[in-house]
Amino acid sequence: MYKKVEVVIGGKTLSIETGKLAKQASGAVVVQCGETMVLVTAVAGKESKPELGFLPLTIEYQEKMASVGRIPGNYFRREIGRPSDQEILTCRIIDRPLRPLFAEGYFSETQVIATVLSADQENDPDVLALIGASCALTLSDIPFGGPVVGARVGFIDGKYVLNPTKTELKNSRMDIIVACTREAVVMVEGKADALSEDEVLAGIFFVHEQVQPLFDAQDQLREANGQVKRIVEPPQIDEALMARVSEFAATGLQSVISTADKMERGCLYDQLKDTVVAALNEDGTRAKEISNLLSLYKKKIMRGKIVEEGIRLDGRAFNQVRPISCEASYLPRTHGSALFTRGETQALVSATLGSERDQQRIETLEGDESKRFMLHYNFPPYCVGEARRMAGPSRRDIGHGTLAMRGLSAVLPTVEEFPYSIRVVSEVLESNGSSSMATVCGGSMAMMDAGIPLKKAVSGIAMGLIKEDDKVVILSDILGDEDHLGDMDFKVVGTEDGVTSLQMDIKIAGVDRDIMGRALAQAKEGRLHILGEMAKAISLSRQDVSEYAPKYYILKINPDKIRDIIGSGGKIIKALAAEYDAKIEVEDSGTVKMFCNNAAKANALVERVKQMTAEVEVGTVYKGVVKSIKDFGAFVEIMPGTDGLVHISELDVKRVEKVTDVVKEGDVIEVKVLEVDNRGRIRLSRKALM
Repeated sequence: MYKKVEVVIGGKTLSIETGKLAKQASGAVVVQCGETMVLVTAVAGKESKPELGFLPLTIEYQEKMASVGRIPGNYFRREIGRPSDQEILTCRIIDRPLRPLFAEGYFSETQVIATVLSADQENDPDVLALIGASCALTLSDIPFGGPVVGARVGFIDGKYVLNPTKTELKNSRMDIIVACTREAVVMVEGKADALSEDEVLAGIFFVHEQVQPLFDAQDQLREANGQVKRIVEPPQIDEALMARVSEFAATGLQSVISTADKMERGCLYDQLKDTVVAALNEDGTRAKEISNLLSLYKKKIMRGKIVEEGIRLDGRAFNQVRPISCEASYLPRTHGSALFTRGETQALVSATLGSERDQQRIETLEGDESKRFMLHYNFPPYCVGEARRMAGPSRRDIGHGTLAMRGLSAVLPTVEEFPYSIRVVSEVLESNGSSSMATVCGGSMAMMDAGIPLKKAVSGIAMGLIKEDDKVVILSDILGDEDHLGDMDFKVVGTEDGVTSLQMDIKIAGVDRDIMGRALAQAKEGRLHILGEMAKAISLSRQDVSEYAPKYYILKINPDKIRDIIGSGGKIIKALAAEYDAKIEVEDSGTVKMFCNNAAKANALVERVKQMTAEVEVGTVYKGVVKSIKDFGAFVEIMPGTDGLVHISELDVKRVEKVTDVVKEGDVIEVKVLEVDNRGRIRLSRKALM
């Protein structure tokens, strides 16, 4: 049955309709705002697969070029298989708030696909896709505990704006996507322009307050078209076996959780697991069940030790950051580098400078775009002591790299201040808790080491949460195990002045304003501490770029002189590029950009271009070469390709009978410019200097 609801949110009408498209899907909706439309479907297999031990949920988001009336620019002229970074990031935005809300014990293959059907290039489809995913799941028979609503918040002229358009975002100091249930916030992702914690917090809960009507809209659709949900039996725990596991493992587990070193703790736990399984698996069929029960017991004991005894795995205080060591200029031949180590997490980060041609070209729904700043995050298997197949960047790698890139983008100089393209690469060498935040710290130091004039140094910290009934513990600089056993992973990036990016995921029903406010305040304390440690290695950007970095010069010339350095068919500029081993770009405005790998050649090229494009000024004295002799005077080249006439009467203070009595071809003489007429002819004088 066709059903459509409309809600006015942030001054814009948002509609959700179902029953017209994709009717064979378990749930399907079309969400529209302005002329942007997104179709979202949800389908689940009939067979449950509890042997997997996890929910096989797949989220896909597709941007179709037809939605903006364009043909894809690649060789195949169709959307290729690998999703773009923007599509991957949107998939993560949809996945993270939805995944914790499926019924416990639900293990059926589930797929949500969001497809952009129409895009007006003003209203972003990502938040529409998130709302549509929640609604499609809510309408289906899939046991989903939603609904969830998502929205973007901007901060323009001191006011919060819900779902700002692309044009409005250009003037916004905040671009944060917030996902919520009726009661609480469940996911945060975005960036800010060094705003205070209070300003960021107010923006997040501004969204929660404004989007409440969208919950009612999804409920209306469910009442009209919703299917009966599948009945899922939550996994049953064999209490008797659990008691035996707890009793047998109690002493050994205390030893495990009191071991601070990650690798040693992991080895001890594996030994304990083997011992418990060997002792309690009498019939040989319950090894996996015993292993799962031991994992549950471990989680319970570890959380209890933190909440009840106030003791973390490595013995730190709740707000204490692990020991930090920093080293700038670690790599001798890169343009900039830094080694950042925090506890058992280590990132080696390099910064590379390039020309405008090195910018990344991206085809998006808004058209072809160029990225001047790129950050690539690599997470090889050895950083966690594993051996597995190496592949391209995962969705996680893209997400973590983007979080770090957003945090650092806020402090970059403008193109006018620093015209280089910038690539930062983070190689995670060890990981036990937030390698993305180590990437931020190392990236800030590496760029300063490269001579990039950053506005401020940037650091980041990952916060955790343990919530047991009314007891709430917020942890600074969480370990990997604390992330696994905890209820929240909240990463905050910023300068000493404020927040530049953040990302929050939770495993519980949501967090309220008080908890998030406390987490932000504690994160600031940790962030400032980390900045202090970074400053011991490098506190200010280098005064100049590395001797190994290319040299970039910008020269402004008269647009009428462009032809003098381009030449017929680009002949002159190609010759210059080859002679000086340079990249030369000339804009119609007369801006000449010269990019050389060698400083000496760069300086020589600049002088050459200045000479070729210099304009003759009346009254100026030039040293020129006599190019030709005529009866009436001599033609002298005062600039490359620029000749002027010294009339015979201007050769000397006394009368000259023959020009050759004074000068000959090839002579170098000094002359003064007397006149440049409206036809560009230049009149010179040697006599005026005598």
